[in-house]
Amino acid sequence: MILSEPNFQGLAGGLLIGLSCAAYLLLTGRSVGISGMVAGLFAEKSSSPDTTFLLGLIVGPLLWRLVWGVWPPITIHASFLTVVISGLLVGFGTRLGNGCTSGHGVMGMARLSPRSLIAVVTFLAVGASTATLFHLLTGSVQP
Repeated sequence: MILSEPNFQGLAGGLLIGLSCAAYLLLTGRSVGISGMVAGLFAEKSSSPDTTFLLGLIVGPLLWRLVWGVWPPITIHASFLTVVISGLLVGFGTRLGNGCTSGHGVMGMARLSPRSLIAVVTFLAVGASTATLFHLLTGSVQP
């Protein structure tokens, strides 16, 4: 079935992300920033649109599973400890960079934000450098 193909799922997901970000901007006048919204929940500075948007992030995949009957296949080739440490580093990086890769890449680049352009170029350069260094040091490539 074409709806369960990974290419369709990626296209559908990308379209839904773009549409939801555009709708949020039109309805609230604010940019979507997931890391900022989550931080606001813990700082008790969350607004109703933020909470609703975050709930949509949780309910959306559940609706996908209910309607199409499948989850996209996910395979993790790292240990639990590696995943935990990576998650903590990503969390630290999002605070340090005033947003995550998705926020800068989707909302920031769409708004032609100079800060987001610098952030995205930095993310890509560090990612490419890390992958290259990993390959050179270990002789292997992560899938």
